[in-house]
Amino acid sequence: MSKTTTIQWCDSTVNPTMGCNGCELWVPERRSCYAGKLHERYGGRTGYAPSFEQVTRFPGRMAQAARWTDLAGCSRLDDPWLDGSPRLIFVSDMSDALSKEVSFEYLETEIIAAVTRAEGQRHRWLWLTKRPSRMAEFSRWLAALGQPWPENLWVGTSITDVKSLERILSLLKVGDARTTRFLSVEPQVEPISLAKWLPELDWVIQGGESGPGARPFDLEWARSLAAECTAAGVPYFLKQLGSHPVEKGQRLKLRDRHGGDWSEWSEELRLREVPGIPAQVRCQ
Repeated sequence: MSKTTTIQWCDSTVNPTMGCNGCELWVPERRSCYAGKLHERYGGRTGYAPSFEQVTRFPGRMAQAARWTDLAGCSRLDDPWLDGSPRLIFVSDMSDALSKEVSFEYLETEIIAAVTRAEGQRHRWLWLTKRPSRMAEFSRWLAALGQPWPENLWVGTSITDVKSLERILSLLKVGDARTTRFLSVEPQVEPISLAKWLPELDWVIQGGESGPGARPFDLEWARSLAAECTAAGVPYFLKQLGSHPVEKGQRLKLRDRHGGDWSEWSEELRLREVPGIPAQVRCQ
């Protein structure tokens, strides 16, 4: 967990669990998940799971994050597109808390209790998973207990290719009409259209793959998705171009190894919008 982060679309990160059951980025033939890579280096050390495959609970982290200072009204010198927002906390950047080993009772005690407590309500919590079907099941479980989904707990799922678009169906079943739903289209590895889904979504984050062996990210994919979001009135956030950006069939050479420094981008691509932030303070 960290009060500060280099992830451009949030202020902080917190992990009530560490480790994951795996996904398309962590299989024998491809191990490109950054959280998995970090566990290969640091697994077993303080704060990490013994290995990435051994999902481990870390109770108390969410409650600690709830006590972090409110950032509403504060300027972010490095991330001005976040100005005007409460603290945005990314839940589970180093794990998937919806992994099968994690009980709903733990999620309710650790996550829901933290975001609904008096201190936690002042923040916006962004919970990202590759298992939205289990998140939807958890949402139904809470509803059966008479507990509505917290309005300040935003829910998101990761999209990497056309096949993973089916995750959106489950995401739409989480929470209720007040729930903010977002997609992290990262790392995008092939052309994707979200036009049919956008009327039911509240935010789209997009990015290319980084690290050794990164797959190409065509800048036309960014232009296309940004145009779809603009047409649908959905905030769009281009996080990074990745380590292998391509323009008209040619690989671009950027100084930033993740392609996240937008000063290196053409001006048309510099779009970083966040739901709930007035247009006048969005970075143009």
